[in-house]
Amino acid sequence: MVENIKWLGHATFRITGEKKIYIDPWKIKDKDEADIILISHSHYDHLSVPDVEKVQGDNSVIITTTDSVSKLSGKIRTLLPREKVEVDGVIIEGVSSYNVNKKFHPKSNNWLGFIININKKRIYYAGDTDYIPEMRDLMDIDIALLPVGGTYTMTGEEAANAANVFKPRLAIPSHWGDIVGSRKDAESFKRLFKGETEIL
Repeated sequence: MVENIKWLGHATFRITGEKKIYIDPWKIKDKDEADIILISHSHYDHLSVPDVEKVQGDNSVIITTTDSVSKLSGKIRTLLPREKVEVDGVIIEGVSSYNVNKKFHPKSNNWLGFIININKKRIYYAGDTDYIPEMRDLMDIDIALLPVGGTYTMTGEEAANAANVFKPRLAIPSHWGDIVGSRKDAESFKRLFKGETEIL
């Protein structure tokens, strides 16, 4: 399954299969056409209009937060934590994503992580978050895409502690190598997470 997931750097992923999904497109090199574009929140490195336009086709559906809508155009659907939306058979669940010991991502903003039900798998994209209580309620996660870079998100150690609680079958560390974080953070996560880790 991991071969269907491409980490494009920082917090950007492309998932292929039943549909082509881009998450938080940023610094996109090549034009493409997504079926679904997920935008977790309105910070510039997650909502980049020029990068969205590189992967947006006439039929692309954008799923995002209410505060992001005004910056975008096209087929847009909003999502809140604990809500679900279906796009052509792909069910996207909104998950809370926020900081608990820093001020960059307040819980009150209702910014998002996502659980993507695709290719008969449940893929959890955490967004820019700390280890939050809501993670204890995550169920049957096949693949977790977790930030490990610290500063604005979890550190590698914090992300591993979270993953050891909800036990994804596979974890992929992200949000390192650009702006903040390094491969050392990903390696720290891999060392401390008791399950399988793939560093892309």
